[in-house]
Amino acid sequence: MRLDKYLKVSRIIKRRTVAKEACDSGRVSINDKVAKASTDVKENDIITIQFGNRELKARIINIASHVKKDDAKEMYEILMGEEDKEE
Repeated sequence: MRLDKYLKVSRIIKRRTVAKEACDSGRVSINDKVAKASTDVKENDIITIQFGNRELKARIINIASHVKKDDAKEMYEILMGEEDKEE
């Protein structure tokens, strides 16, 4: 699955266009490598996102093309920055 779509489906970022812009501006990395919006994500990848001066780090647990809002948090595990996550 594409990185920008994963970020939207998992509700880490609420809109796919915002996720794409974050990826294209170099604020998102997978396994410590800067990633483009079209990069494929796999289970156990570590995603790091820069939100201004804050950072969110999460491990991909599950990849699904569509999930309900309540199940979205089961797609990833927060490793760092949970209290900083934008709701």
